Order: sequence, then structure tokens, then C-alpha cells
Amino acid sequence: MSTHADPRAAAAIHFFEQLRAEDVQWMGKLYTEQAFFKDPFNEVHELVGAQRIFAHMFESLDAPRFVVLDGLVQNDQCFLTWDFNFRLKGQTQQRRIHGSSHLRFAADGRIAYHRDYWDAAEEFYEKLPLLGGLLRLIKRRLTVDQRNQPLRRK
Repeated sequence: MSTHADPRAAAAIHFFEQLRAEDVQWMGKLYTEQAFFKDPFNEVHELVGAQRIFAHMFESLDAPRFVVLDGLVQNDQCFLTWDFNFRLKGQTQQRRIHGSSHLRFAADGRIAYHRDYWDAAEEFYEKLPLLGGLLRLIKRRLTVDQRNQPLRRK
């Protein structure tokens, strides 16, 4: 089913794409009180914890904005792909993280489960000055040669 045809998914997409700092206090309209939220850095088991995470996002970043690219809904579950655009405080460079969210809706239509999937190494750590170079080097060493050449043994 299309996410736009499902009112639960449409509400979630609208919320994420229009999200502003002052909207965090209203997340209870979209999330259950005991909502589970997990991303590569956080895991909480209640609405107030999720609100703290989103509030921290607005405190730590300039112009954070989600753009939902695609989505699927089946029964009580929804899967969204998105780009998260932002700037680090005090910087002008626009950054983007590509990721996805798995949502499960409660019987009342609110989100009871929200798990974000994105590659923290590729999307975040590799872009840091010192750590990024080291991670890119490790990644190159672990990458399979895709040029149809025999693998070299050392």
C-alpha cells in the first residue's frame, strides 16, 4: 500500500518533513507513551526519551530537515527511506545522511516502534577529519576487488 493512502504513514511523513524544534512537545500525538526508538546512537523505551533525542538534534544541528524519498506500508508496519539534511553548528557545509526507518503502529494508529537504520561510519564518521581518513583506509583494505581480477594473497 502506498504511504500516502495510509493515514498513519501520511501523518508520520508529514510530521518528519515539517518537523521544527517547537513540534517536539507534540510528539505524543504521533507516538505512544511507551514508544520504542532506536538509531545508531540512541535507544529509548518511552516517548519522553524520544523527545529528548529530537530536542537534542535541534540543539546540536543547524537546519535539520528530513526528506522522505519512498515508503511502503503493510498491515501495522511502515518502512520509509529518507535523506536527513543538516549543518553542524557553526559550519556552513550542508551534510546529508541517507537512511531508513521501520515503524510499527499501535492499534490507535500512533507509532509504537521506530527504528532508524543508517551507516554511522559511512554517513558520519568517515566525514570527520582524522577519524574519517583512518576509516576510509580500513574500508579500502576490506573491500573486495570488483575488477574481475584474481584476489591477491599476501
